Amino acid sequence: MFCMETKDQSGRSKNVPAGTIVDTVITHPTDFDFYLCSHQGIQGTSRPTHYFVLWDDNRLSADQLHHLTYQLCHTYVRCTRAVSIPAPAYYAHLVAFRARYHMCEKEQESGNGSMTSGSSYNSAPSNGVRSIVVHANSKKVMYFA
Repeated sequence: MFCMETKDQSGRSKNVPAGTIVDTVITHPTDFDFYLCSHQGIQGTSRPTHYFVLWDDNRLSADQLHHLTYQLCHTYVRCTRAVSIPAPAYYAHLVAFRARYHMCEKEQESGNGSMTSGSSYNSAPSNGVRSIVVHANSKKVMYFA
C-alpha cells in the first residue's frame, strides 16, 4: 500500500499514515473484508493487515468495526505504540504459546511422550486434547502477557 499524494506520506519511509483503512476496490466484491495499517512504520515499509469478517454478533457497521479494530491495536500492554494487529490476537498467540509448554510439562510428568531438543514442539498430546489447569491465583490475571 502506498500514498498517491506525497503530502499524505508519513515518516522517513514515506508509508501510509497509521489508521489508513481500505475497504473498497482491492477487497472482495461480496465478502466483508478490509485492510488496516494500524501502526506507524518506524523502520522500513509498513504492511497493512487484511481482515476478513466471518461473523458479527454485535451487528456493527463497517465504520464501527474499523474503528474498534484500530482502537484495539492501541491496547497491547507490552508496547507504548500501536501494534499491527489487535491486542486480543496477540494475547491469544501468547496463551497458545504458553499452553504448549504446559502440555510439555504434563507429558514429561506422566511419561507419555518425550520432549525433543530444539525451539519448536509440534507433536500433539498422545491421548487427545487435555485441559490445562491454571492456578486459582492466576485465573483473573494476564500472567501470559
